[in-house]
Amino acid sequence: MLKTATPARTSDTATTPEKLRICLLGYRSNPYSGGQGIYIRYLSKALIAAGHSVDVISGPPYPILDEGVRLIQLPSLNLFEADNHVTALRPRHLLSWADFFEWFSMLTGGFPEPYTFGRRISAWFRKHGNQYDIVHDNQSLCYGVLGLQDAGIPLVTTIHHPITSDLEIALKSAPDWKMRLLIRRWHSFLRMQKKVVRRLRHIVTVSETSRQDIARAFDISPDRIEVVHNGIDTETFRPLDHIARIPGRIMATASADQPLKGLEFLVRAIARLAPGHPDLHLVVLGKLREDGETSRLINALNIGERISFVSGVETEKLVQMYAEADMVVVPSVYEGFGLPAGEAMACGCAVISTTGGALPEVVGDAGILVPVRNPDAIADAIAELLNNPGRKLTLGLKARDRILRNFSWQIAAERFVARYRQVTGK
Repeated sequence: MLKTATPARTSDTATTPEKLRICLLGYRSNPYSGGQGIYIRYLSKALIAAGHSVDVISGPPYPILDEGVRLIQLPSLNLFEADNHVTALRPRHLLSWADFFEWFSMLTGGFPEPYTFGRRISAWFRKHGNQYDIVHDNQSLCYGVLGLQDAGIPLVTTIHHPITSDLEIALKSAPDWKMRLLIRRWHSFLRMQKKVVRRLRHIVTVSETSRQDIARAFDISPDRIEVVHNGIDTETFRPLDHIARIPGRIMATASADQPLKGLEFLVRAIARLAPGHPDLHLVVLGKLREDGETSRLINALNIGERISFVSGVETEKLVQMYAEADMVVVPSVYEGFGLPAGEAMACGCAVISTTGGALPEVVGDAGILVPVRNPDAIADAIAELLNNPGRKLTLGLKARDRILRNFSWQIAAERFVARYRQVTGK
């Protein structure tokens, strides 16, 4: 049985709202691993600024957190960082079902981290009891977290977007049946997620698009899902007027070999424009696999000298890169929100974005929207801005203004605290 603790109420709670003890959960939370790590960092920072206490319990790679947020590390085998995940198993791991399952699932092409994180989080709460007013799960969607809810621990869950979308897009992009089999094996954790989501009582997502997609993917009513938009750290992501933009420098944030991110279509657009624009150069924030599809495409189009890949940059360096960019392109086939688009806009960049998922909700009329999977439309939009510096400047100013008016972590934190109080009655 999980032990639960009821915090003492102070005598002045009728006039002063009680400060909440909040626990954020993330099965992998490093910001370089994706948007979920960025979400945990900035939401926890905003909740601390609002006067609440926040612990983050995370598996590796661990998050980067601001002062005042306590990190509780929940070690795993972290096989993605191992030199050889086949030989990473040690005799002591046989004593732990979570460790053994993580190793065996990875060995056979699965993605075990959400499930094994759930087992570890259950063990942690059994050992330490519940120390929190509310537990907020960041899309692990695992049996272990569902167990916390079933034990009476107040639980709110963020679902950024349904991973079923990733699966569908990956299957459509697969070259043969062997790859489709591997893709289905990798996404086998979706069976668990579907069971868990249908039993969750308090679900939040980051956009209206994701709300509808989640309801459809998991066969639940949209009325069960509340929308709280992501925020953008507009103090960090800001224009740097002392840095000149580099003519022809295009920037994109995209995982090179994830079909969901649509980098293929931007690469094809660059190849089309390259002959007429000698200064054109694409900088991609992401890693390139030398044996991956994107690498082969770049070589086939003979534009390797026009594209650079950069990874692991610190936030201030990223802001500088946005300041240097002539424009930013977001080629995604689908986004549940679109943090890179919002961050680029906050930096005053002219943005070209596809209509994939929730991107139109973020970009609005402060950027150029093009259809998904359409390299010609991307190329036309890039050419338009290259030939029209005035419009490029206007879009950059509108972009910054839109983010300031509509997207803020302070607003997100306020809405979450209201939701926490509704769930807990505090």
